[in-house]
Amino acid sequence: MRNLKFVSAAFLAGLSAPAMADEVQVAVASNFAKPVERIAAEFNKDTGHKTAVSLGATGKFYAQIRNGAPFEVLLAADDETPLKMSKEGMTVPGTEFTYAIGKLALWSAKPGVVDSQGDVLRKGAFQRVALANPKLAPYGLAGEEVMKKLGVFDAIQPKLVLGENITQTWQFVGTGNAELGFVALSQVAKDGKVAEGSAWIVPQNLYSPIRQDAVLLAKGKGKAAAEQFLKYLKSDKAKGIIRGYGYELP
Repeated sequence: MRNLKFVSAAFLAGLSAPAMADEVQVAVASNFAKPVERIAAEFNKDTGHKTAVSLGATGKFYAQIRNGAPFEVLLAADDETPLKMSKEGMTVPGTEFTYAIGKLALWSAKPGVVDSQGDVLRKGAFQRVALANPKLAPYGLAGEEVMKKLGVFDAIQPKLVLGENITQTWQFVGTGNAELGFVALSQVAKDGKVAEGSAWIVPQNLYSPIRQDAVLLAKGKGKAAAEQFLKYLKSDKAKGIIRGYGYELP
């Protein structure tokens, strides 16, 4: 009888282990695509959970979540959207925090197009400039703010090509559909250096801080995987990955 009890206990334990693993649905601002890929992989490995990542514009995620999208965690590209969602009862109160502070870059896929001071904007020797839709993407709004502070927005506006999100904006430049564009530094740099092409890392005094907040959504309340993912985002391992892609930490 003792042997039978031992076998039964071991069998039940074997069943309970995978039952504890769960999948978390995470909506992630496009600029954070590369870091979240690595963070999710480490999270899955360390916890046994699975992470389903959806990338897009923060403004679009707001509309989707409001209309019932099954996301449990939001990694926004700003701090205003999570606050707004909290006021509208779409999040778990008190769970929002800044996970990264983004940096903006003016980038061209070709060497020598963008100078280190951004004077190319004043010279205007280009046909198209890519910009994420300022109404949907905080990085697009930041790019618009930079051009206005430099006094070049009115001249450049007819040449703007708007991307739905920062990934599409990066693609416009990468494929040559636009000679240059405002992108997230994390998209074109590793360890603080631009990997290819040419870029101007825009001084942060030219645009409002891009504080990117994470929050537990209402559908994630009581879900272990969702709660653990947010906790993992604060870990030293995750912070190291975030820094490696050119973000600052609060």
